[in-house]
Amino acid sequence: MIRSIENEKDIPDGEIASTGKMISWSFGDIPAYYLEAAYAVFIFFFYEVEVGLSVIYVGLGLVIFAIWNMVNDPLVGYLTDRPFKWTAKWGMRFPWIMIAVFPTLIFYLLVYIPPDVDPKTNPLPIFLYMVIILCLFDLFYSLFTAHFYGSFANHFRNDYERRKASFFDQIIPGLGNFGLSLIPPLFIVYGVKSSYVIAILILVVIMAICVIISIPGVRESEELKEIFIQGYEKAEKLSYFKVMKIAFNKKNFNVLLLTYTLFMAGYLLIFASQLYYFKDVLELPYSYAIISSIALYAGFLISISIWSVIAKRIGHAQTFTIGLFLSSVTLIPFLWLTTFDEFLIVNFIAGFGFGAFWFMFMAVMADVNDEVSLAIGKRQDATLVGIRTFFYRSAFIVQAIVITVVHLLTGYNPDPFAKQTPLAVWGVRIHMALIPAIFIFIGFLIFLIWYDLKDKKKEQIFAQLREKGLK
Repeated sequence: MIRSIENEKDIPDGEIASTGKMISWSFGDIPAYYLEAAYAVFIFFFYEVEVGLSVIYVGLGLVIFAIWNMVNDPLVGYLTDRPFKWTAKWGMRFPWIMIAVFPTLIFYLLVYIPPDVDPKTNPLPIFLYMVIILCLFDLFYSLFTAHFYGSFANHFRNDYERRKASFFDQIIPGLGNFGLSLIPPLFIVYGVKSSYVIAILILVVIMAICVIISIPGVRESEELKEIFIQGYEKAEKLSYFKVMKIAFNKKNFNVLLLTYTLFMAGYLLIFASQLYYFKDVLELPYSYAIISSIALYAGFLISISIWSVIAKRIGHAQTFTIGLFLSSVTLIPFLWLTTFDEFLIVNFIAGFGFGAFWFMFMAVMADVNDEVSLAIGKRQDATLVGIRTFFYRSAFIVQAIVITVVHLLTGYNPDPFAKQTPLAVWGVRIHMALIPAIFIFIGFLIFLIWYDLKDKKKEQIFAQLREKGLK
């Protein structure tokens, strides 16, 4: 497998992370990725259509949740991104990952068990329950992902390792999330709330197994523990706002932050629109999503081997840029397609664009974190993940506002058995395709024009990090 993505001459001298470690680490990305994507797919539809909560309450609740995210995420990363009594024994990130991930799964299940009251006459208990449980879910999810994603740059410290780890981190979570995506359509029935609970419970059990498999991959070596502790002791003690200031002084951090936020605004809208698209545009049972998922992930997985070769030849940033462009333009056909066969074809093609973006995202983020870490003088990757998350959570606000406004303007009928008016159907097409395509294309232009962490500049940063013992 190594030789399929690298040449012998490209392998760096010295010890490198094992293939087994990379594979194990990638299993942790199955719940990390799926929980966010699944949130986007089901929450709005579940509470508006299945529970019957007014779209205004749903939109408001999700905006409050997103604001909580924006405050919670960076603080969680910063407050835990330092040595504790257990760091020398258990590691810098591994304990937080294990502490956070299982409560995350429990609260995710509880989201789909709201109070059994009439949402028309007594909406407040459901509204408050949705907001509180979602915020508790995000508290632990943020702690989990800040340290899980923050560990990537620490575990995999050169271009070879990052490309290879990114390869496995797309193949394994891609297959895992493909398998998980097949479960809800097997159980979910429009108008039956309990069908969601059964599907989510099965998902939670599978994700817990994935977490256990990921333990060898996320556990730090003695060398990594030492690098973190010594780096923290030698470096100047900085406040959270000082770290944020240093990060924002780096152009590439800002460019990636804005690009990622725009991409996620579009991405979340796409996923939040899928149930609406099946029900109201294609007028098909959600079970058909099994076939469409196969098409999407087939394109996604086939593309990874192609992108791995391209990335080695042209670089991380250039491949990432291609992924942004393709992710945008392949959304346009969803505005006019009318048959399920057309839907399958477009889904397959869209998988190639998303494959390039996600294949390179972790590697590009690690490069940017390296540049900021050099300026800070120590590794604070969890803090940087938290800062990034603070801003990209605004994408959740965009998602909630866009769907709420579009449904109000087009007169969307939340009855799970209703047939929508042509205007309401167009509204679904717009928040599924047109608006996401615009967001992602703007992100493509920003990254194309301003990102410059490439070639010699990146090599110089790598060399300086090694000199300082930060890599």
